[in-house]
Amino acid sequence: METDRRTRLTPDERRAQLVALGVAFLADNALDELTIEDLSARAGVSRGLLFHYFGSKQGLHREVVRTARDSMLHATEPVADLPPLDRLRDTLARIVAFVREHRGTFYSLVRGVASGDEEVRAVVEEARGEQAERVIAVFLELGVPDGPLLRIALRSWIAFAEEALVESAIGTDIPDERIVAFLERSARGVVDAVEQPA
Repeated sequence: METDRRTRLTPDERRAQLVALGVAFLADNALDELTIEDLSARAGVSRGLLFHYFGSKQGLHREVVRTARDSMLHATEPVADLPPLDRLRDTLARIVAFVREHRGTFYSLVRGVASGDEEVRAVVEEARGEQAERVIAVFLELGVPDGPLLRIALRSWIAFAEEALVESAIGTDIPDERIVAFLERSARGVVDAVEQPA
């Protein structure tokens, strides 16, 4: 006698499954290619169910990007008990590893700011803000005076680092250690430029 092979999921489990499938889609595809129709076909559920959970394609994109962002921030969270520069190096090493392991996801995240959806852009900007605060904290611990120019410089460095990661960790076989060292030197160079007298 055959049994039904499908597992009955709770609404929260089904929603989480759909978001996970959306994040997995980013491994090989751009965010704007993710449609309700494609995801419903991959999940074997009706389009109506996806509209029920997400409301629209934009709602789906927001949840997928939010989940991908949270995954990246969790995977790269600084180790609090390391000395500042060791913490920076460790965090950068884990960012490079994340980018290499989740190329499509990272690419979609950093390109998500180009999304036509304001809320998707806000999710991406939150990730950039969090990464910037992590780097700023390192330099403040090293005794660099806080100020608007330091924050502007390191927030801008995040955008530079994202592009460098796309070009190096995704586009080449440059060893991880060289990428980490380059990113560290560039961050320190930005801070040195801020500290130079006018």
